[in-house]
Amino acid sequence: MGGKKDEALANHVSGQSNKPISASAHALTWNQVAEELNADTDDGLTTSDAAQRLEEHGLNELGDAGGVNPGKILLRQVANAMTLVLILAMAVSFGIGSYIEGGVVAGVIAINITVGFMQEFQAEKTMGSLRSLSSPTATAVRNGETTTVATKEIVPGDMVELKTGDTIPADVRLVEAVNFESDEALLTGESLPVRKETETTFDADTGPGDRLNVAYSSATVTKGRASGIVFATGMHTEIGTIAAALRKKDSKVRPVIRKEDGGAKPHRYAQAAILTCSDAVGHFLGVNVGTPLQKKLSRLAVLLFFIAVICAIIVLAANDFRSDGEVIIYAVATGLSMIPASLVVVLTITMAAGTKRMVERNVIVRNLRSLEALGAVTDICSDKTGTLTQGKMVAKKAWIPARGTYTIGQTNEPFNPTSGSISFTDKEPQNMAESDSTGEEADFTSMLENNQELKDYLKVASLANLAHVHQNYNREWVARGDPTEIAIQVFASRFKGWNRRASVAGPTAGDNPMYKMLAEFPFDSDVKKMSVLYKDIKTEKMNVYTKGAVERVIASCTSYVPASSDQSIEMTEEYREHILENMEGLAKLGLRVLALASKPYNERYEEGVEIDRGIIENDLTFRGLIGLYDPPRPESAPSVKQCHQAGIEVHMLTGDHPGTARAIAAQVGILPAKMDELSKDVADSMVMTASQFDKLSDNEIDQLPVLPLVIARCAPNTKVRMIEALHRRKRFCAMTGDGVNDSPSLKRADVGIAMGQAGSDVAKDASDIILTDDNFASILAAIEEGRRTFDNIQKFVLHLLAQNIAQAVTLLIGLVFKDRDSLSVFPIAPVEILWVIMVTSGIPDMGLGFEIAAPDVLRRPPQSLKRGIFTIELMVDMLVYGLWMGALCLAAFVIVLYGFANGIGDARGCNNSIQGGCQQEFRARATCFACITWFSLFLAWECLDMRRSFFHMQPGSKKYLTQWMHDIWRNKFLFYAIMAGFITIFPILYIPTLNTVVFKHTGISWEWAIVFIAAFLFVGGVEFWKLCKRVYFRRRAKKGSGGAGEDPESKMFARYLSTDSRDSELKNEKMTNSS
Repeated sequence: MGGKKDEALANHVSGQSNKPISASAHALTWNQVAEELNADTDDGLTTSDAAQRLEEHGLNELGDAGGVNPGKILLRQVANAMTLVLILAMAVSFGIGSYIEGGVVAGVIAINITVGFMQEFQAEKTMGSLRSLSSPTATAVRNGETTTVATKEIVPGDMVELKTGDTIPADVRLVEAVNFESDEALLTGESLPVRKETETTFDADTGPGDRLNVAYSSATVTKGRASGIVFATGMHTEIGTIAAALRKKDSKVRPVIRKEDGGAKPHRYAQAAILTCSDAVGHFLGVNVGTPLQKKLSRLAVLLFFIAVICAIIVLAANDFRSDGEVIIYAVATGLSMIPASLVVVLTITMAAGTKRMVERNVIVRNLRSLEALGAVTDICSDKTGTLTQGKMVAKKAWIPARGTYTIGQTNEPFNPTSGSISFTDKEPQNMAESDSTGEEADFTSMLENNQELKDYLKVASLANLAHVHQNYNREWVARGDPTEIAIQVFASRFKGWNRRASVAGPTAGDNPMYKMLAEFPFDSDVKKMSVLYKDIKTEKMNVYTKGAVERVIASCTSYVPASSDQSIEMTEEYREHILENMEGLAKLGLRVLALASKPYNERYEEGVEIDRGIIENDLTFRGLIGLYDPPRPESAPSVKQCHQAGIEVHMLTGDHPGTARAIAAQVGILPAKMDELSKDVADSMVMTASQFDKLSDNEIDQLPVLPLVIARCAPNTKVRMIEALHRRKRFCAMTGDGVNDSPSLKRADVGIAMGQAGSDVAKDASDIILTDDNFASILAAIEEGRRTFDNIQKFVLHLLAQNIAQAVTLLIGLVFKDRDSLSVFPIAPVEILWVIMVTSGIPDMGLGFEIAAPDVLRRPPQSLKRGIFTIELMVDMLVYGLWMGALCLAAFVIVLYGFANGIGDARGCNNSIQGGCQQEFRARATCFACITWFSLFLAWECLDMRRSFFHMQPGSKKYLTQWMHDIWRNKFLFYAIMAGFITIFPILYIPTLNTVVFKHTGISWEWAIVFIAAFLFVGGVEFWKLCKRVYFRRRAKKGSGGAGEDPESKMFARYLSTDSRDSELKNEKMTNSS
């Protein structure tokens, strides 16, 4: 199979399809290409046909880009500070003849590398699959519907739609192109975008740069829109021929800094060599690769390595630096006690598991840095349409000045123009309340009779529109295009004969199209208008049709048709105010309002000559307003409420009118219900337009009592200024975006969030995470998972390091126990230490990484990234638990050795053999080992929640005596890991030779009573410490709440009710940051 593919590639001709057609695609008309590829330019391929073609032609990829590299993963397992210490310990053990210890350490190294390799290999495969999810997507027409498809699943014959900002998914023969230009510099080296056309064909031997009817894979759309048929994918594309050049690896050698003439002084070569070596060492130790947290933990590992060396020196010093094997093996044991060997592996597994869980919640993490950052988000700046709302718009009201207001009745089929009634009243929207009668119902056809004003209005609604609304082969109504345009097109289609599909020349037109589109000026977030230029095919007359934001459209209008006349009259400022009042009337109903306008175009038109947009969108005649209803998602209001509970402020940045934005924001809870109780300056600051916000200087913005919760008519630059204002207030923000113009704000935000369905490839590439369902609730899910991952990392780091402290304390204080040769006798043997590190710590730590979110994960303030996981609470817990474990272990050792025996006495060589009178020392060591093993296992369960009691971790639970049983069974991996730790201690203690020769301890009997008592004291001590913490934090929370109510909205907005709101906000921010 591979040979056939290689042969097909070798014989591939530029411009041909994967499976050769009669001629190169650029030499055929698009109709011929569609026919030869069995493509449907109307409804696209069916799902089954696409699957069959994918099986035949393979994935749309440029060969194998490398994937997971097992060699590199294996090298990372060997080349790190943790393994380095173990290798040194092994070498020292073999060097002094302690072959058992050396062999065990060698075995531990092998196990650690093997387990680490397997886990990281699996984690890398998981991350690789997630990266493929975040790879570019394409908009394809399948089964008559517009669908977002992964670029790699695009097949020859697919009908794809392209818009500004998209990365072209494959080589495409264009069917329709409107002002369409693409950047082909990657392929042809042409620095300027290339304008495309559809009708012209070219000679078969025309070079790639001159094939103006073809759009190439990997090129970027810089302007306009287009649709076309995919004819080549994968390595059969033009870019596939140079794919190898695109995979050039970056050099790891630092460049030499040279003078202008190209020369360099000798010290510059030395500088480059030193920096290259330091990079290599940093990479070897992991301190300059990975996410900030991974780097921080790698630096911790290096620090612990040096601490281990210092501990070993202390051991040697306490024994007068004697070169005796017992002293050296004690030093090795102490050094090993400081090494959390499984730290990096557990971190990798935990973060990979976190990203995998996010995919299940419709969130794709593009880089692990954002996974750490999500838990620290304090503000979310979200778009409205499609994110907080459903994005399924329905045109509810239409106002035509010369006639009155048309209202569409209730419908459950937003794409079906035959569903829902229409009523008419001569009232204006400003004089209508939501409860008012909408007028008398009428027939759509009869409404057109003697109604030229409605016909002029419908021309704009239908033609200044790119949406397709039609019935598919199953007679179901389907729609393709922007949700706003679909709603307007459905409204026009309710009046028979006004669907643009049949009247405009193009692939979907009938036999006698009425109009031909000459030019399109797409919606721009700065201009906030969309215009088209059409020619009437019969009369040869040209007309301009425009729709857009009401303020912008009426500013371009110089006339309107009043109620008293059928002729247009001059637009006045008074009438503009009148229009705005009617817009407010619609906006108060929660409708998104657009204005429609048109004019005859009498200028000369030449094909291919650029038309000044200013001329097109000028001297227009106002035709009316249309009100679209986009209902909030059912989950938006609960999600916003949860954000407030989590200490996260939500801001809506939308292009809609302030009235519409305010209405939706109030419905979902972004604005407080008691706005009337706020002071005027606070209320005014909460809702602003982009023009109001942008007029303010940075200093004036900083003086606002509160940053706007709603910014209407938002422009891309406004988003950037909002992020900068949040940063000046020490806030940590997430920003959503979907368009090309949103890229700067997505890059500037702490967490950039792109829309997976509506987002352009440029926006996705600039983002940190992608929402596959474009839903605001998914942002909250991502934050919850980010906090959960952060918590779990804290849990296993606490467990690991507390245990290391306990072992180090036990061994360092244990230096005072000396035999008759004045050599220290260790309370815990080297192999016992390795057992604790690898088995009773490493495996449960993996289980802690899989723990579910704490019940209060979204009811506490965001974390501080400045401090990271190493909070004061964690470090104090680490010391308390470590010292308490160490104290109890030493106490058990001392009680067995001195309480029930005569101490070490004349014993000697107890670090090597039970011979020489060391029976009691071996029993004491076994007791100490049993204690630290059980403490470690119990501590893993106690770390499930850093504050709540192990016996009551679920607040509100009525299972007072049995809740802990449900909690430990919930995380089955952790449960079985701990049970294995409890069980395996018995063969280690009692199997002959294994116990005395390898582990340097012996079986115990009555000493189990000491172990049980010590375990009881350990759990009791931890529970008492947690109780003290709960009391402390409850008092601090009570003091900091200032008496605010329990309602999340009251808590979030309480600070704005005070007279000096700005001071109150700053105080609140300070408290949030400190916590």
